Amino acid sequence: MAFSVQGTEIVARGTIDGTTLGRFIDVSERNPAVRTLVLQFVDGSVDDVANLVFSRRVRDAGFTTVVPANGMVASGGTDLFLAGKNRILESGACIGVHSWSDGINEGKDVPRSDPQHQMYLRYYREMGVDENFYWFTLEAAPAQGLHWMNAGEAETYGMSTQQVRSLGTDDVCWDR
Repeated sequence: MAFSVQGTEIVARGTIDGTTLGRFIDVSERNPAVRTLVLQFVDGSVDDVANLVFSRRVRDAGFTTVVPANGMVASGGTDLFLAGKNRILESGACIGVHSWSDGINEGKDVPRSDPQHQMYLRYYREMGVDENFYWFTLEAAPAQGLHWMNAGEAETYGMSTQQVRSLGTDDVCWDR
């Protein structure tokens, strides 16, 4: 993942991995007054644990997260968006969700009582997001697929701290 400072915002682009937190700490420490993280294009993560550690750091630092009108988050990028103290989905933003896979099983096929779910459920509770959002993501699309959320779904699960007017559609989101 790459970060750049544009005025009063840190703009993020790329895939979250084990090195993302260090780069984020560096850019945020060099710009201590900046507390808005714009998720321009964050297609997910290659390390779920690193993603949740990074996301908690974003929350603890009090960042507002924004997916701009021409922006896209998916998978772990959606989890990162939820870390914002304030979360803004601009009209036209693309929000993608899907099930996880451990290489053998899809998340939706693992019994709800299984401890594998707890890492995610705990995270959503900490972020103030309805736990039902987690179960929704498991059913919305398989691990190798993606479901682009609509504004009604985003409102149902309290994803944004502001009213969501409209989100990107399948034909627009796949082209980003």
